[in-house]
Amino acid sequence: MQNKTKRPTGMFGFSLVWLGQVISVLATSMSTFALTIWVFEKTGSATALGLVQVFFITPFLLITPIAGVMVDRHNRKLMMMVSDLAAGAATIAILLLQAFGTLEVWHLYAAAVFQGLGNAFQWPAFSATISTMLPKEQYGRANGMMSLVQMGPGVIAPMMAGGLLPLIGLTGILSLDVVTFLLAILVLAFVHIPQPPRTEEGSQAQGHILQEAAFGFRYIFARPSLLGLQLVFFFGNLCLGIAFTALSPMILLRTGNDSVSLGAVLSAGAVGGVVGGIGMSLWGGFKRRVHGVLAGWIVSSLIFSLVGVGVELPLWIGAIALSSLFGPLVDGSNQAIWQSKVPPDLQGRVFSARLLIAWITNPISPLIAGLLGDFVFEPAMQVPSGLSSLFGWLVPVGPGAGMGLIVFLSSFGGVIAGVAGYLNSSTRNAESILPDHDELPNAGSAPGMISL
Repeated sequence: MQNKTKRPTGMFGFSLVWLGQVISVLATSMSTFALTIWVFEKTGSATALGLVQVFFITPFLLITPIAGVMVDRHNRKLMMMVSDLAAGAATIAILLLQAFGTLEVWHLYAAAVFQGLGNAFQWPAFSATISTMLPKEQYGRANGMMSLVQMGPGVIAPMMAGGLLPLIGLTGILSLDVVTFLLAILVLAFVHIPQPPRTEEGSQAQGHILQEAAFGFRYIFARPSLLGLQLVFFFGNLCLGIAFTALSPMILLRTGNDSVSLGAVLSAGAVGGVVGGIGMSLWGGFKRRVHGVLAGWIVSSLIFSLVGVGVELPLWIGAIALSSLFGPLVDGSNQAIWQSKVPPDLQGRVFSARLLIAWITNPISPLIAGLLGDFVFEPAMQVPSGLSSLFGWLVPVGPGAGMGLIVFLSSFGGVIAGVAGYLNSSTRNAESILPDHDELPNAGSAPGMISL
């Protein structure tokens, strides 16, 4: 039985938490932009910039299964607060080093490790919170709002950071980041976030922490419908990751290293994602959410393939904006399916397993795109060859043609992933095959509705 509280809850409470996260992520994106400039000015090395991401994503992926167990075992509000505190502590350390004039590049690598470990708790806790705060009819809207947390800051953070950097410097921007971390934590402390009731499946999953971490994977592999959905994302992310990696060098090669054109294209993608997120927040997606996932993958990937065959800025901007428009529909619909089907007290470990399966390709895609682009596609498209003869009519030859061909061909991986999902009956009919968690026997048999 849910405890009565005067603190904000439901959609209003979720909206407050969401707003706090939007502001915090915006400030963090500004810090990331400012630190990117600082690192490049100090080193002149693109490798140094890439290493920051490596030091972030590697511990993030390694700790994710354990983080999911901790989210299920402990208060989810506490887990979100701990995540914000970890990221905030790393930023405070960078701020102090910068203020005393002792900041070095390797300090950012150490901070990235700490931030990666903290952020591993944030996504499963935030995602699982939706199913305890809101009725399932509002899952699509809430996930559309979550997509704005990811996409929105990408539109305005570079402009705001670029404008503020000459006025308040790196120290000032980092200070804003720390203040917004504290704001997000205060909002979390103020809002009522119920704990999920204990289910029979949740009780059966209890054990040693490593056993519970493995349970998330066993849960997915035991359900072909959920496994099918996740394999769509695994294969689609692998292929689209290759395409996105080739995008920036393609544009720079096509435009003679025009960074303004590259910025315009990337900003257009962020704007498309924001518009799609707003639309998803207002609409909530298809009644059969699997259509949002599979059709969204097909249409978005098909449109993105046009970026690879284009040589003019207007086509790039239009295609990437339209393609990004469908991103929140895909992610929001998929999230809503999982939130409806997986018992809330299992969502932390199951969602963490999902994340690891979907993101395990992140370190692989750039390597594939770089090797293929530098040593195979780009050289072959500059001279008469089998590859240029086969695709020269489609992708205009010249600098960047090989990268463009990678974008075009890899984009069809997303199309194939969506079509394969439709052809597989267990994936296509996931919503009817799997019962909602609130329809399972003994659902919510024990109260456990506590909050901080």
